[in-house]
Amino acid sequence: MCGIVNQIIAVVHNAIKDSSLPDEQDVLVQVEAVSEALMALGYKPEPLTCDLDLENLKSRLIALDPLAVFNLVESLDGHGRLINIVPTLLESLRIPYTGCPAEAIFATSHKVMAKERIKALGLPTPDWINPVPQDIPWTGSFGFEDLRKRLWIIKSLWEHASLGLEKENLVHGTAEEIHKLLSGCKPDMGGACFAEAFIEGREFNLSLLDMEEGARVLPPAEILFEGFDADTPRIVGYKAKWMPDSTEYNNTPRCFDFPETDRELLSALNRMALRCWQCFGLKGYARVDFRVDENGNSFILEINANPCISPDAGFAAALDRAQIDYSYAVEQILIHRSQPVMLSKK
Repeated sequence: MCGIVNQIIAVVHNAIKDSSLPDEQDVLVQVEAVSEALMALGYKPEPLTCDLDLENLKSRLIALDPLAVFNLVESLDGHGRLINIVPTLLESLRIPYTGCPAEAIFATSHKVMAKERIKALGLPTPDWINPVPQDIPWTGSFGFEDLRKRLWIIKSLWEHASLGLEKENLVHGTAEEIHKLLSGCKPDMGGACFAEAFIEGREFNLSLLDMEEGARVLPPAEILFEGFDADTPRIVGYKAKWMPDSTEYNNTPRCFDFPETDRELLSALNRMALRCWQCFGLKGYARVDFRVDENGNSFILEINANPCISPDAGFAAALDRAQIDYSYAVEQILIHRSQPVMLSKK
């Protein structure tokens, strides 16, 4: 317990509409869970919704004068590409806020930008074909003239929550053939999409939490694909994450138990997750997703600088496995919030 009474924490989150998708609506579950934890810690949480009217949010924040903001904004007006806007506003107002800084959120939300940085760091990430629209359809590690037909998965450039990750977006073709297909996928992919070489194999999620001793990698989780036949791709798509009545949801449990033979692999994933944390300037909490092929080669899929922290989500499951109380984790996230640079008075 922090022993602080009547200290206001603004729990800022994106406004939800009747038409909002399940992944957007889940933010309300996070608001409730975080607010309960903050109250248990002696704080006074004040939920604040936000949309594209940033002047309104600014006025409410100034009037509330919170000790800090617990940032749960995942999008604005349904657009994931705007996820960094509220943290940027908070920085301009010099209000401390939880989680990753605006720059890190932007760099990781643009998936190809993140992959380019990952590659520049010498870390492994699947090959890719640049998004449409783009003048140079450059790919991750080989020339665009490469004529090999490969299996690709088409992804949204900006949107997370596995939007569009379904069987129909797994396609065979050369880089040139796939690039031609990308233009037709934009409306369902948040306005821009790219293709990533599909890695057949195992999938792992590694969550990280800021603590007194520094970033701690929580116990790794593997997503199991139970009962998947040869014609069903082993991917954690939108249905698997957000539709409880679907076969995909009920057949992709996470597992925290591993044989001794996986020790070296898990150690390598741990090191790569920490490297991502350090090199992308992550803070508070985050998650790094991996695929591992049949030869044991690991690939970083994505860095999630603002992962879901609902009590039933993977981050909370990793906390439970590590025997870390949810309220304690919320306290650590709050303790390690950003501290604004105060301007000197002249």
